[in-house]
Amino acid sequence: MNELVIMHNKQAVTTSLRVAEVFGKDHKHVLETISNLAAEKSAAKFFAEATYDNRGKQYPMYYMNRDGFTLLAMGFTGKKALQFKIKYIQAFNSMETQIRTGYAIPGSYAEALKLAANQAEKIEQQKQTIAIQAPKALFADAVATSHTSILIGDLAKLIRQNGVDIGQNRLFGWLRDHGYLIGNGDRRNMPTQRAMDLELFDIKERTFQNPDGSVRITKTTKVTGKGQQYFINKFLQKEAV
Repeated sequence: MNELVIMHNKQAVTTSLRVAEVFGKDHKHVLETISNLAAEKSAAKFFAEATYDNRGKQYPMYYMNRDGFTLLAMGFTGKKALQFKIKYIQAFNSMETQIRTGYAIPGSYAEALKLAANQAEKIEQQKQTIAIQAPKALFADAVATSHTSILIGDLAKLIRQNGVDIGQNRLFGWLRDHGYLIGNGDRRNMPTQRAMDLELFDIKERTFQNPDGSVRITKTTKVTGKGQQYFINKFLQKEAV
């Protein structure tokens, strides 16, 4: 217990033993002074009786908070005593800040450098995380307001650009397996009723005239802006793969 100020019961305190040692006082006299101060009801809350071990024997001492120390140190005079008082006040401030914030105050130049290095590393990690997440967030915001429908192959490319390893064929398979596209029959790869109700897809129809005069109609499934956001969120949140 060599520190000027320590943490005890979640508050900054020092001990009568440490005060006596630093100020060059007889511990017995310090105990007597504190006992007299603590006899006053208004000051009793600043001190707490305790013991310390010395060669297997227990001896009395006091814990005191900043206010208790201030009362006790009022009687210490001289330039040297003033210097010690200032050191104690600084130590109380440092310990109380540490208790309040949960961060230790560097006690030396080396500790300050180490703390600065740790903080710089944390800041760099935060920057890297933001850099990774920012394109995904910006892209999600962009497609949320998009009125342009795109092909499923194009959606696969966009999802892949955002870090998810998937191609057109795998995406088609995933959409069928998860009930967004019809899996077989003449309407294979057309949206299911559930997907249409969610407004995830459009069906683009095109009409062609064959050489024999007959008419051929093709249907292509396209992903709406709402659908793009829906599926991108699925994959970015790792719910899909």
